[in-house]
Amino acid sequence: MLMQTESKMQREKDIRHIAFIMDGNGRWAKKRGLPREYGHKVGADVFRKTVEYCDDIGIHCVTVYAFSTENWKRPGHEISAIMLLFKQYLKDAVKTMMKRDIRIVFLGDKSPFPKDVVKQMEEIERDSSQNTKRLNIAMNYGGRAEIVHAVNELIAQGYEKITEEDVTNHLYTLDAPMPDLIVRTGGEQRISNFLMWQSAYSELYFTDVLWPDFTESDVDQAVAEYKRRNRRFGGI
Repeated sequence: MLMQTESKMQREKDIRHIAFIMDGNGRWAKKRGLPREYGHKVGADVFRKTVEYCDDIGIHCVTVYAFSTENWKRPGHEISAIMLLFKQYLKDAVKTMMKRDIRIVFLGDKSPFPKDVVKQMEEIERDSSQNTKRLNIAMNYGGRAEIVHAVNELIAQGYEKITEEDVTNHLYTLDAPMPDLIVRTGGEQRISNFLMWQSAYSELYFTDVLWPDFTESDVDQAVAEYKRRNRRFGGI
């Protein structure tokens, strides 16, 4: 009986879904006297390595906050650099993710992106749709906008009374488990409109490490901290 209890506790400590707010690229570059764009370039490399490491240690659903609905307020040259990195990632993504059996889903409103980029995103989603693991990339994403989008879809479908399950089933993250752990780098302690609905019972982990300095060891520390916590989901 003791062994069964320990086994159940261990399963409850396993992370099915980890999400990252990748903060600090610009500050990392500024500290080194470099343009903010260079910080985003290094941050993109760290993003790839982090996703692959999570897969290696058995976390098979990862979400990253790549570009928020508010990020359009940034200087044009910085937005252009981010979009260039995103286009490069789209070229490389299929090969790597297909090899790892990872499905890619883009969270957010695709409409502001150029038509060729939207086409690439849709092709990647379609081509990887049968893979068993999952990577959510939040692009032009906002948690409040996602909830509004879900409710508007329900209204358009004729719903007169809406349940929590109905909203959940119309989110961009449909079919993904709710995030067990949300990690924010860069020292800020807020979730900044990220996974507002999904994070109701997520554990939050904040670190002063700037995203370009984030390593496999930092992932391990976040996971270790998560496993020390007692998730009660409103119970005792």
